[in-house]
Amino acid sequence: MLGAVFLILFLFFASQPVLNAIQNEHKWLKAGLLNQMYWYHMFFGLVYWTYAQFNRSDSVSYFLSYKHYKNWFDAFEPGTLFIEWVNYPFAKWLGFNYDMMMFFSTWVGFWGFVYFYCFFKENLKFNPKFEGWDAITIFMFLPNMHFWTASLGKGAYIFAGLGFLTYGLSWPGKRIFHIVLGAFMCYMIRPHILFAVMIGMGVGFILGREKVPAYQKYLAALAGIVISILVYDKLLIYLGYDPNNVVASFEEESALNAQRLQTSGSGVDMSSYSLPMKLFTFWFRPLFIDSPNILGIAVSFENALYIYMFSRIFKKSFIDYIRVAPAMVKMSAIVFFSISVSMTYVMSNLGIIIRQKSQIMYYMLFVIVAFMDWEKTNRIKKRAEIYNRIVEEERRNRELAEQEKQMV
Repeated sequence: MLGAVFLILFLFFASQPVLNAIQNEHKWLKAGLLNQMYWYHMFFGLVYWTYAQFNRSDSVSYFLSYKHYKNWFDAFEPGTLFIEWVNYPFAKWLGFNYDMMMFFSTWVGFWGFVYFYCFFKENLKFNPKFEGWDAITIFMFLPNMHFWTASLGKGAYIFAGLGFLTYGLSWPGKRIFHIVLGAFMCYMIRPHILFAVMIGMGVGFILGREKVPAYQKYLAALAGIVISILVYDKLLIYLGYDPNNVVASFEEESALNAQRLQTSGSGVDMSSYSLPMKLFTFWFRPLFIDSPNILGIAVSFENALYIYMFSRIFKKSFIDYIRVAPAMVKMSAIVFFSISVSMTYVMSNLGIIIRQKSQIMYYMLFVIVAFMDWEKTNRIKKRAEIYNRIVEEERRNRELAEQEKQMV
């Protein structure tokens, strides 16, 4: 564990040049907040490390996997093997032990929070408040989000990849490095999530309110079609479906999920649920009455916050907003909803649901706070219009009064 302590300190100081560069680019960034986030996330790395000492964790097999490969690139494949590929040089060549590799992965997950925070802040005009507190800061410190992204596993790396990619797509011309790195990480861990993000960005780019030349929109649509055709078969194979008989293989997988529920203490049989109920289960459960353990009770508080935030968009004005929303908002809405729908049909365990939804909940939260931001902007505009109208009426009244005096 001593080696892990030295590694945590080393990574903290190694991160400072990057954090300083980010702060120089984004002057609105609160001084010290990202460092606070670093230590907060490392605390959850310790929490997960402790959890793994008493519970079965895939992190152990990820770490020991380097013993099974003769060459580093033997594990260079999308999916689980990619985590073993990342682990190999640190464990094999640099002598990292299990504890060090766990906290190195925690550090990787930390960068997801850094870039999601920047993504939120640079795309909003105001700081949305939750009971007087800065909502974005609250979102960045949600415990469940940190717990599942603080260990040696796919959670930390896919979350970091999504953070890089989403931040890069906010300004594609200037952030090619972030886009390439994020897309690479997403593809190597969960190709279908990268597919959803890119399709969502294409649709958002075409339908967004930004003024874009027509030829660029057509090129984006054509690129999306071509990418869909090229990766369709590979994506289905990765997900375990037969490209030649998608419906039958999907039904077979659903049946297997139902059978697995018989041996799962936290299973939820969603096979008979309607789509709205499936989505509610994926987004907001467990709640207090169906929490399977202490962790589930802790997550219930977070889910209650999600329900409250989600309730903020049940307004007619939200439909008006979506019609005129910028590309990043439409992209986030498409990514969140499309991945949610697909996951509800292949997941039936609350433990897995809690872990998987942490990868995409920031997209939902971004759509909600962007809508709140738009509402506040409209309120300010209306107040300004009312104020200008009053000023104009007073000016006219003064002119009429002067005219009456002159006539007298």
